[in-house]
Amino acid sequence: MAEIRIENLHRRFGDFVAVRDSNLTIRNGDFFVLLGPSGCGKTTTLRMIAGLEIPTSGRILLDGEDVTFLRASHRDIAFVFQLFALYPHMNVGQNLAFPLKSQGTPRAEVKARVAEVARLLRIEHLLHSPVGRLAGGDRQRVALGRAIIRRPKAFLMDEPLGTLDAEFRDLMREELRQLHERIGATTVYVTHDQIEAMSMADQIAVMDKGVILQAGPPNEVYRRPATMFVAGFIGSPAMNFLPVTGPVAAGAQTIAVNGAHVTMPKLHEPLNHDRGVLGARPEHMELADAASFRGRVFGVEYLGARQLVTVDTSVGRVKVRAANTGKAKAGDTVGIDFRSEALVLFDGRTERALASDLMNGAPVEGRRAAHG
Repeated sequence: MAEIRIENLHRRFGDFVAVRDSNLTIRNGDFFVLLGPSGCGKTTTLRMIAGLEIPTSGRILLDGEDVTFLRASHRDIAFVFQLFALYPHMNVGQNLAFPLKSQGTPRAEVKARVAEVARLLRIEHLLHSPVGRLAGGDRQRVALGRAIIRRPKAFLMDEPLGTLDAEFRDLMREELRQLHERIGATTVYVTHDQIEAMSMADQIAVMDKGVILQAGPPNEVYRRPATMFVAGFIGSPAMNFLPVTGPVAAGAQTIAVNGAHVTMPKLHEPLNHDRGVLGARPEHMELADAASFRGRVFGVEYLGARQLVTVDTSVGRVKVRAANTGKAKAGDTVGIDFRSEALVLFDGRTERALASDLMNGAPVEGRRAAHG
């Protein structure tokens, strides 16, 4: 297995820039997810790592070797596509064996490795079955087996669960993560689904418009988003954004939101204009009768032990994930308190998060830069 590093990676198609000067290190053995909306550049980045696209500029290193201009067949990487690339005239065992037979692997070794992969993927009972009769989840296991059997340095997966229904997708998400734990392979996984990313990844890189906006562990990206796009893309419901009365001095711990004074982590840098934006996740807000920030309940969704309360305020609609007491009803006027230790202040002009004491005092920008 291997570390993958991309340096100043750039891909242009005519006047359109698909990937812009990206830098990223994917550690040996990590399950790394490239996350973002359609057209953000994540699949183009994956295809360049695989050797299916050639960069306009920049470098790709696999296990320390510069592979930027090597053909895909010379990179020792296995690619798993969204659509199952299986041979319909072969059964499961023959599909698994095909990559090894193509390389001239001795028959006894082929047989042993097919049996090994079948056990790993729990498809021993399907080895003699035609692939055309398999369910979607089983076909995906066979496609994964075809990649695993080669024992490559890294696995690249482009939305491999996208064609499965919800039940199969949930099951395969768990199985893919367990498979990763068993084989310890460096894996790069592309998806637009934040649930897949948050539940499976060791590290996430969030992309938009060809740019890597932030990279880090899922919990850090969720709690300390580097930009408003990251904050709005990750989380369901998304982070609430509220305008701040500025400017705000460095060292401040109180900001004004529609006349209400909100305590937040100590700022390490100033906001020098009046276009600040406070970011607060729904679970970092709570209903409180005496709070000075107030609004009218638009609707309530009951979610078991919790409820999601939508509140219209004079500065916009917000969502609060509150205890399910049954007290909040549409039309009620309510107060909203904020959990000060979890709030983020954004520069509304650049949409960048301002550095603060959030999460043990590590500046957001410094940590983001370390991840490229």
